[in-house]
Amino acid sequence: MSWHLHFLGTGAANAVELGSSSAVIERDGKPLLLIDCGPDTLDRYLAAYGELPQNIYITHTHMDHVGGLERLFTRLWFDDRLRGKTRVFTHAALVPWLQTRVADYPGVLAEGGVNYWEAFRLVPCSRGFWLDGFWFDVFATRHHRPNTSFGLALQGSVVFTGDTRPIPEVLAQYANGPTLIAHDCGLVGNPSHTGIDDIEREYDEALRARLALYHYGSARDGAALKERGYRVAGTGERVDLAPPAPLDAHAG
Repeated sequence: MSWHLHFLGTGAANAVELGSSSAVIERDGKPLLLIDCGPDTLDRYLAAYGELPQNIYITHTHMDHVGGLERLFTRLWFDDRLRGKTRVFTHAALVPWLQTRVADYPGVLAEGGVNYWEAFRLVPCSRGFWLDGFWFDVFATRHHRPNTSFGLALQGSVVFTGDTRPIPEVLAQYANGPTLIAHDCGLVGNPSHTGIDDIEREYDEALRARLALYHYGSARDGAALKERGYRVAGTGERVDLAPPAPLDAHAG
């Protein structure tokens, strides 16, 4: 069984040429889970897989990570075969924010009579969730304010931080063994995002060697991060993953 992380987009909110940061966990060449759905994510997903996503995980509700859900709603609602089939996994603390940001506008359709979430299957979680027999851990990150952004981990295989400041104590728990760490990083950090100086201050050499940096500000910034010796994810790139570790008794 082969596993990959497919970066559909790798840019920060201002880096539209790199695509909205999002990725797909693939199993045997097929999409298992889409992570985030920015304004251009759906087009990139359709180009890669020729179908709409069946499973989505939302890390947080900034529009460069959820702006594509409105268009996806329309595609799902008007197809009886797909309506209510796509699962949206997100931490329970984000449900009020997600409702406010994308679902609560009066009159989802001009004709009325439609509830936004009927087009999807909303699956709130706290510690994590099951998907196709695999347990995905969910953990809080440091982005803007507490309990507004949550990363994702598939034990022994991949950690996807979402937008975050450095989280060494979290990675010590979830990024064991050969786990790839897809990490928010730009050239310069700020109160909501990690900069390369933060990486070098907070993470040891062994952990830095497993990073794949994304959510950077431009192609030039990505090249500068590479020049400093880091693996930088490119838009459209597929990265090999180790198979998930066997489940322990505490999962789920």
